[in-house]
Amino acid sequence: MEFAEQRRSYAEDGYAVFERALAGPLLEILRHECAEVIAREDARLDALGVDVDGISHRGVRYFAGECQRDRPTLRNVLFSAVMADICRATLGDDAYFFYDQYVVKGASQGMAFSWHQDSGYVAGNGGPVDHAPYLTCWCALDDTSVANGTVRVLPFSRMPESRDGIVEHVRQPGSNDLAVAADDGLSVTLEVPAGSVVAFSSRTLHATGANTTDRMRRIYLAQYSPEPILNPGSRHLRRNAIVFLRDGRQVTSG
Repeated sequence: MEFAEQRRSYAEDGYAVFERALAGPLLEILRHECAEVIAREDARLDALGVDVDGISHRGVRYFAGECQRDRPTLRNVLFSAVMADICRATLGDDAYFFYDQYVVKGASQGMAFSWHQDSGYVAGNGGPVDHAPYLTCWCALDDTSVANGTVRVLPFSRMPESRDGIVEHVRQPGSNDLAVAADDGLSVTLEVPAGSVVAFSSRTLHATGANTTDRMRRIYLAQYSPEPILNPGSRHLRRNAIVFLRDGRQVTSG
């Protein structure tokens, strides 16, 4: 498919919206697997004897990563024709699957998530500072709104820093978020229907609000890089680098 408007938006502002791109069977896969992953996370926290581990807080906010490794059905989404089209419209003709993660905010008490860049988490957790900007696909499993903590982005044109740079992030006590200061008044709030994909650069500043509704707000993150990301020093692979697109051709399917 051609996504001329999304291609322009991503290049100029660092984000693009693909409305209802995953509606149908792919969305149902994501919803089913989400329930399984939350149960896995609760069991993991039980085993650790804690309610907070890193930036995950039981019942309030879950960050569950590397899901496709033990939930292989997710690869039907990650390596779908839809995601290939989105990668072509944003990253270009070469794409490697890098990382996946569920982000779930609990009903009535789902915590906000501070302003940050995804690249800030890579650099702040020991990864390479000089990695190429990669793509985050923020896939909405539910209709999103201000009330349930949808995503806000700061377009490149409104950032005081270079779009190619990583802003210094500071660890926040209590939440354990890596965060930066940003002007909420310059941000764009994106309320999208279930099945939509908000695609943004790993250099794009973004944040989410608290979930004040009586239902969970569920998001699946699928991330792709234009090249393998290697850890500094060891040069070992960081996360994953599964070839998805090469010269525009899809070479991996779900």
